[in-house]
Amino acid sequence: MREYVVHLPKPHIQQSDFINSQAKRKIIRAGRRFGKTVGASIIAVQKFLAGKRVLYAAPTQDQVTAFWFRVTQALREPIEAGVFRKNETLHIVELEGTQRRIKAKTAWNADSLRGDYADLLILDEFQLMNEDAWGKVGAPMLLDRNGDAIFIYTPPSLRSRSVSKADDPRYAAKMFKAHQSDSSGRWQTFHFTSQDNPTLDTEALEEISHDMTALSYRMEILAEDIDEAPGALWTRDIIEHNRVPDNREYDFGRIVIGVDPTGSSTGDAAGIVAAGRDGDDLYILEDRTLKGRPEHWATAAVNLYHELKADCIVAEKNYGGEMVEYTIHTIDPSVNVKPVDASRGKAVRAEPIAAIYERGRGHHIGHFPLLEDELCMWLPGDKSPNRMDALTWAGTELMLGFYRAADDTGVTFNV
Repeated sequence: MREYVVHLPKPHIQQSDFINSQAKRKIIRAGRRFGKTVGASIIAVQKFLAGKRVLYAAPTQDQVTAFWFRVTQALREPIEAGVFRKNETLHIVELEGTQRRIKAKTAWNADSLRGDYADLLILDEFQLMNEDAWGKVGAPMLLDRNGDAIFIYTPPSLRSRSVSKADDPRYAAKMFKAHQSDSSGRWQTFHFTSQDNPTLDTEALEEISHDMTALSYRMEILAEDIDEAPGALWTRDIIEHNRVPDNREYDFGRIVIGVDPTGSSTGDAAGIVAAGRDGDDLYILEDRTLKGRPEHWATAAVNLYHELKADCIVAEKNYGGEMVEYTIHTIDPSVNVKPVDASRGKAVRAEPIAAIYERGRGHHIGHFPLLEDELCMWLPGDKSPNRMDALTWAGTELMLGFYRAADDTGVTFNV
């Protein structure tokens, strides 16, 4: 019988750590360009050659293409000889007549994974997937064959969290933390920085440190799970301490919808946050922030206005001037709209509202993961915080009065 060479790259030491691990569940937290996808391709080929069925999933086609290239290069000789069949369209390499297979596919969410099973499931860029991709679909597909799972992720910066399909952008970090001290041997966690890849140019790594914010560098290069930026106006502890349940009665004297329209045509989100005032306390009721054309965010804001029987929509008018009010009134001319000017910086505008939280008077009714990410991770110079801005406008209207008056008259509010 003729033998065929399989061209697997030699893993570096850190890759070998997770490649050789016998744990049934492996979570790999690694910096950019560490070599995690290469390591995943080595495991996939090894398992395939051992007769196993492998399913690899990643959010984007580019990620799937990188994995697929490594796998097909490794198996090039037996594929060309017809020993293994390759389907380039479906990204499948298989031994016909058997269950032995490697399949690679894009998967933002659970639905795209349904209807399959595997001995090994690899979820790459796991932090960008919806939680159900594992909890409701991925885990059950391993039942028939008592399969294994590998989760690979890079701690997401605030910018990359905005494209995640996860309900909770911190769920990958929470899974890592939950299993970090596992003593059963079933779970094993691995933490690697970009510098742990010995093939990367050290000069390039040093250079990139000057092109990234300190926080992004810690998350995407040093692979640190960070859920709170040093110097941010809000903290997780304060938000959690002030959080209130949604199953009790509130007496809101006023309800306001804060809107931060997008000033970009590149798909940035428009912040839409509803807040109410009960006595001397501020309550966040809803976060309906979305991406879309002006008529989309205006419709969402108007719908929320009617749903909550709000007093007004407070909307920043810096982008578009009177066009913001016109757009909302195009959807419903009866809506009470208060346009506001952003004559002060975002951090300065937000400070009085953050102070309300610090005094125990700012509450979230339920959980708002994406909003809370912005509150606790945004720093001046970062991408515009749409949700935080919308909350600030609503909170200012409810708790401090019309903010423009403070800009024009120098009035000081006692909060």
